[in-house]
Amino acid sequence: MTFLARWQPQLLGLLRIVSGLLFLEHGTSKILHWPDSGMPPPPPEFLPILTAAGIIELIGGALITIGFQTRLAAFICAGEMAVAYWLGHFARGAQSGQYLPMQNGGDAAILFCFAFLYMAAAGGGAWSVDRK
Repeated sequence: MTFLARWQPQLLGLLRIVSGLLFLEHGTSKILHWPDSGMPPPPPEFLPILTAAGIIELIGGALITIGFQTRLAAFICAGEMAVAYWLGHFARGAQSGQYLPMQNGGDAAILFCFAFLYMAAAGGGAWSVDRK
């Protein structure tokens, strides 16, 4: 499909904007409690971890959406999602024999991780504040 190659910067820009907005939504849910995720409140011992994750998602999601410091923000967000999957989804699922991402709810964390890892390498694409 080489006909899509000429649209690579625009498609990367769309991936960045959509992924950034979705990530930002996770941050606003954790920090601003909007939108309501419907999840029960976490145990108190997880509040510092979830607060840190929410701050990364809020700031990182905003930076990625507008394309400012895209490579650095995407790298940090990719790392957060790797940690979220292995220490959250996989560890929780392993307790009940749910090792697969679809079973333990970690499929979105994996997709975010690798989309952001790609952006850390490729940059922000079209419509990015960083674009030169």
